Amino acid sequence: MKISGLVITFNEEKNIGKCIDALQKVCDEVIIVDSFSKDRTVEIAKEKGAVVVQQSFLGDGPQRTHGLPYCKNDWILNLDADEFLDRDAEEFILKEKYLEGNYDAFSFRVKNFLGNKLIDFSGWYPDHKVRFFNKQTARPSDSIVHQKIITQNEKKVAVHILHYGWDSLDQIIAKKNQYSGWHAQQLFDQGKRINAFKPVLNGTVAFIRCYFFKKGIFNGIEGLSIAMIQSFFSYMKYAKLLKLQKKQ
Repeated sequence: MKISGLVITFNEEKNIGKCIDALQKVCDEVIIVDSFSKDRTVEIAKEKGAVVVQQSFLGDGPQRTHGLPYCKNDWILNLDADEFLDRDAEEFILKEKYLEGNYDAFSFRVKNFLGNKLIDFSGWYPDHKVRFFNKQTARPSDSIVHQKIITQNEKKVAVHILHYGWDSLDQIIAKKNQYSGWHAQQLFDQGKRINAFKPVLNGTVAFIRCYFFKKGIFNGIEGLSIAMIQSFFSYMKYAKLLKLQKKQ
């Protein structure tokens, strides 16, 4: 079975070369949907033999959907530029184990790294994501942030994606802050309305869950830091939603 690799990018010159090299181990083509990067992302992608489509950012889900018509094959491996298949996931695809059963999407476990350190606490592992699907019956949602694959018959498999998303806590905080704004706007557009206690309540619950119930407490300063960052994201998401409500 032939497979299309699909990646959305913006200023990913650090990762895109390695990402394409990894995809070409299991894919017959690689399609890049780029949001007019200002670095060498497009140049590197073309040098690696990828097809580059440029499109102003539409949101996480719509941007991925925009790339689907450019994919020649039904099976889509849709990774981010900082994600790579672990060996068990490569074997799962190369041995065509995905054809066993009538499934149209597969959820892989994600190993999230801070630098080169695996963060396997505070709810960050196992973090399941559907990154492999058949576009005939499954598709990305329309969500602006943290889209999901809408599927008729999904299966979770115990193989892994390696996610090297951040080199520092500063980067995690900056990204979470950006996501919180997008998520708040999405909730607002969906008609979600909250009271003034929601940001504090959800921020507190997120910290307790990550630090105590998800084993952050056993991982020193990093466990405390990740739990606080998760709390920050939950608080800011609803604080920004509350601000949108007041503007309305």
